[in-house]
Amino acid sequence: MSNANWWERAQKVMPGGVNSPVRSFKSVPGDPLFFRSAKGCRFTDEDGKSYIDWCLSWGPLILGHADAEVHAAALEAMNEGASFGAPSRREVLLAAGFLARMPHFDQVRFVSSGTEAVMSAIRLARGFTGRDVTVKFSGCYHGHTDSLLVEAGSGLATFGTPSSAGVPKGFSDTTVVLPLDDVAKLEAFFAARGSEVAALIIEPVPANSGLLIQRPEFLKACRDLTTKHGALLIFDEVITGFRVARGGAAELLGITPDLGTYGKIIGGGFPVGAYATRRDIMAHVSPLGSVYQAGTLSGNPVAMAAGLVTLEKTGRPGFYEDLERKGARLEAGLRKAAADAGITASLARQGSLFWCVFQPAAPRAVEGVDGSKMPTYGRLHRDLIDRGIYLAPSGWEVGFVSAAHADADIDATVSAVADTFKSWS
Repeated sequence: MSNANWWERAQKVMPGGVNSPVRSFKSVPGDPLFFRSAKGCRFTDEDGKSYIDWCLSWGPLILGHADAEVHAAALEAMNEGASFGAPSRREVLLAAGFLARMPHFDQVRFVSSGTEAVMSAIRLARGFTGRDVTVKFSGCYHGHTDSLLVEAGSGLATFGTPSSAGVPKGFSDTTVVLPLDDVAKLEAFFAARGSEVAALIIEPVPANSGLLIQRPEFLKACRDLTTKHGALLIFDEVITGFRVARGGAAELLGITPDLGTYGKIIGGGFPVGAYATRRDIMAHVSPLGSVYQAGTLSGNPVAMAAGLVTLEKTGRPGFYEDLERKGARLEAGLRKAAADAGITASLARQGSLFWCVFQPAAPRAVEGVDGSKMPTYGRLHRDLIDRGIYLAPSGWEVGFVSAAHADADIDATVSAVADTFKSWS
């Protein structure tokens, strides 16, 4: 059947026709595409059309689609048993490989999603500190757990308000939302309320409301203030972990968090999440301590097998240097395409993460994103679909470079963007 046929059927049996909202193409023209196969940096829809993919399942596929070694390991694990509900060797091996890349942590607990990892890390921070308040930042997304689906309150020191129906106000009453890139407001809040704070959670490279690259001094202030006031610093590295550097954003930035949350890449394309911390903090997690957390499929052997191969391959010499080279090539090409066509656009990039915004400069806070420019991104998305290039179906989402993208794929993408921009003149 065609894309159109599948879309018609999907809307009858799933809310909005999708299993995750952004897939619905509500932010861009046209209807969602349905995909039947993928390999490397390309995938093919139900109409038989192939696309160069810069979304890559929203980040996990750093090796590209259907990596042969990852799939062989996953199939081997499946042949031995897809789930035991009991300890297995692969979770021990992946934990050891994970911690070898994260020397600032002593132990890791695997779960089944990034949302679950964040939820568990917040609960652990509260249990460890004996405090209730969590600080997050506007524009940072930490999964769909109730207490973090909040928007900023009306004043500096007010608690957030629910940003989703179905979230009782009581669930958000312990979450404070502050702006990114504002050291003064951060300092003022901690001066007033620091003794109440269990944890400050931040994406060290915010990548869920555009790519909002933070100044080092702001991130250092997060570290210094949490240390001073006895709160825990949580780096949400579900996107950046094993993506922006061998040891994630913590290594890249030279800042050590107390807790970290992970997902995406460590499952090699299979559902997985993890949280990691020091031994004295993790000792509070059941069965050792009183902070309860459990999961039927946590540490399942298939995801562990895929993660083991992914970590091994990304750990090979030159891997991240090559990703950086590819990212720089793409950035230079896209910048030139916009300049040559007289298009006002900026390209934010951190390693293999990139984001195009139709503004003179890429903002560092979500308040600086001009929402009126998002229809321009929608136009770009539609025109590139026609040219066989697939970007995330929302101007708020970032793109991903993978090891499977060759220079020819980058150049073909740049050429398609250049042709698109020229057609707008």
